[in-house]
Amino acid sequence: MGNKEQTYQDIMETAFKMFSKKGFDQTSLTNIATEVGISKPAIYYYFKSKDELIKTLFDALVKDIQSFTLIKVENMTAQNVKELLYNVGEKAINRQEKERSFNQLFNHYILLASRDAYYADQLVRIQQYFFNTFYDALIRAVQINAIKDETILIKSQILALLFDNITNFILTGLELDYKKIWKEAVDNTLRGIEYHEQ
Repeated sequence: MGNKEQTYQDIMETAFKMFSKKGFDQTSLTNIATEVGISKPAIYYYFKSKDELIKTLFDALVKDIQSFTLIKVENMTAQNVKELLYNVGEKAINRQEKERSFNQLFNHYILLASRDAYYADQLVRIQQYFFNTFYDALIRAVQINAIKDETILIKSQILALLFDNITNFILTGLELDYKKIWKEAVDNTLRGIEYHEQ
């Protein structure tokens, strides 16, 4: 990695840490530049403004969320439908429980969304992504005759709503057995429409 790429990465990582601890209003580009070990004017080579840095970091977080909530439907079989659904929830729960700074930073974006339409729209897109992820998975399960084509739109929405609520509850720091809750939700959602016991 060249010096420019390394400095860019250092800025992103430092912004992640500082924004998650202090929030956006209490963290300046000068704070970030000082922590990275560059001058404030140098940071403008990488980002035109603090707002651009905040947006770039948010876009990276969204890609990260999408990567660990991906369900590879091409790998789905009648026997592993539940396992794939369990796994997507468990990966997200593991990530959030291990990286509290991720939760803290995302909370700051939720607050930012209350006053900035761009972030409000993006949060809706993330939720829509969750709906689509579970709907596509259940559509595939129907195609391979693992489940019946009965109310799968509603069932995918139930999974997406619970998935989103679990991640929100983790943000609060409330200690619950989220993995068991998620597994129970998957079992209950698919009960009665399964062709095969898995």
